[in-house]
Amino acid sequence: MGKVIQFGETVPGFEIPVLNEREIRAGAGILFVVMFVAILMAIMKSDFTLLKYAVTIFLTDILIRVLINPRYAPSLIMGRWIVRNQTPEYVGAQQKKFAWIIGIVLATVMFALQVVVNSFSPITGLICLICLVFLFFETSFGICIGCKVYSLIYRDKAQYCPGEVCDVKSRQEIQKTSPVQAVIILAFVGYVVLVAVLFHENFAQPPFDLFGLTEAQAAN
Repeated sequence: MGKVIQFGETVPGFEIPVLNEREIRAGAGILFVVMFVAILMAIMKSDFTLLKYAVTIFLTDILIRVLINPRYAPSLIMGRWIVRNQTPEYVGAQQKKFAWIIGIVLATVMFALQVVVNSFSPITGLICLICLVFLFFETSFGICIGCKVYSLIYRDKAQYCPGEVCDVKSRQEIQKTSPVQAVIILAFVGYVVLVAVLFHENFAQPPFDLFGLTEAQAAN
């Protein structure tokens, strides 16, 4: 029973239970796509059906992770299969559990308001935004925001963080940004603003059907 209900894997060479960060990032990517599409449907078409499914799936998946075992969470199973040929990157299980408990709180509130009460409000909108940010940072940058909070609260207990960010060390040369690169970023931001000012009216015009396929369909 202990092997079924547990949190983290015992891996030789690691003093504490760990998880595979690569499959976690893949699972976060899967959930991000589901939530993002569902939120777009709610915003663009005022259709909350897919969002209710997405919230239910998200809450169920994260409950399985925390209350039963991460290895049985559907998104992590799919993530494990996707990255099965990649070398595992181990991360301490405890900070991930803390982060996912935050996710449970957010998802439970969202489920209660969106699915049970069948309502929408700035509260549900804000929670959706927070969840998207959490998932996006996890899958795109490998940054677990909940783990960051854990590290601030339990500074001495965080071990085996993604990218070894828990370890105090100097950046390697390839990780450093130069003043020239900073100027390039600022110049690029200025370029985007300039394009928006000069070409907004042109960009706002709807495109025409190059091959006239829409008119042909309408004629038939």
